[in-house]
Amino acid sequence: MNIKSILDNDFYKFTMQNAVVTLYPRAKARYAFINRGGHEFPEGFAEKLSTEIKKMEKMQLTPEEKIFLRKSCPYLPPTYLDFLQGFRYDAEEVTVTQHGGNLEIKIEGFWYRTILWEVPLMFLVCELYYEQEEIKNTIGIRQSNEQVIDTARKKIEKYKSMGIKIADFGTRRRHSYEVQKMVVNTMISHGKGCFTGTSNVHLAMELGTRPIGTHAHEWFMFHAARYGFKMSNPLALENWVNIYRGDLGIALSDTYTTDVFFRAFDKKFSKLFDGVRHDSGDPIEFAQKTITHYKSMGIDPLSKTIIFSDALNYEKVRRIADFCNEKIGMSFGIGTNFTNDVGLPPLNIVIKMTETHPENGEWNHVVKLSDEHGKYTGNPDTIQLAKTILGI
Repeated sequence: MNIKSILDNDFYKFTMQNAVVTLYPRAKARYAFINRGGHEFPEGFAEKLSTEIKKMEKMQLTPEEKIFLRKSCPYLPPTYLDFLQGFRYDAEEVTVTQHGGNLEIKIEGFWYRTILWEVPLMFLVCELYYEQEEIKNTIGIRQSNEQVIDTARKKIEKYKSMGIKIADFGTRRRHSYEVQKMVVNTMISHGKGCFTGTSNVHLAMELGTRPIGTHAHEWFMFHAARYGFKMSNPLALENWVNIYRGDLGIALSDTYTTDVFFRAFDKKFSKLFDGVRHDSGDPIEFAQKTITHYKSMGIDPLSKTIIFSDALNYEKVRRIADFCNEKIGMSFGIGTNFTNDVGLPPLNIVIKMTETHPENGEWNHVVKLSDEHGKYTGNPDTIQLAKTILGI
């Protein structure tokens, strides 16, 4: 099993990496694997995963890939593309251990380097898990290629009939590269006018579609550790604007709850950003809050877009679309429900930043307080401190 390309990653990792290289080249970060589903990993899994991680050191940006990024992503400066061409993964930044069926993964190093590990490590865990004979004997094997393609075709055709926009956000917890490529290709073929692109940069290049993404929770989490919880949202947004000057204009809203986010999302940001992304909590409640916010700023909500991306399926999308229709623009980023719907249970895993070491500072815990309490992540004392400071 080999990763196909250094671009086999989510687009927002590269857009954030460019920003980190520019603004915080000396900052360090730590990440940890979180096994939300309590999955048991077979004996020897850590060693096999470590072998795959070591192989990643040989990957590098090819001339063709650099040309693709230059043409399709003009907001990425040539200095960053040169940097990425010289970038190599360092397996020493990742520690993998196993105790019985419990898998542990830790990442530590300069933030501008470690930021690229999360997504490939997650899909390596998924792909390697499904390849193990012990797992196959327990849960079976995936559906045939024909069945996978047929399932994806039926889904994208149903979404297309709704008149909405759909993107693939399924790299992190995909069943395999092969499945994701088949699914995205099917979405392109049968979703004309509906399918807008994929978060996977390599597949965007291979299949002739658009790479999609802006930033993730860690962008805001770092700013909280560096500047304080109250300054996290405004400074994270301001720095994003300073780097991209209006491009990549979808703001992630729930790192410290949507209510706290909207306090900082003033008229300047509300006008400049194209919209916001929903990633936790009740989507209808979020949509109503967003509509109300834009109206309070004198902005027509129909001129803005909400990107919904939280554990979506057809029924959930239908409910959201019915509510948002003719009230606010909307689009949907669907992940596991497309790229790991192969007749087997998907893994419920994440990798999150846990600590950061800003320049001239010391290691600080970072936390995420989403709109869904069960998704709070980080040190309990720091979570409580954030809630107190932010009045949550």
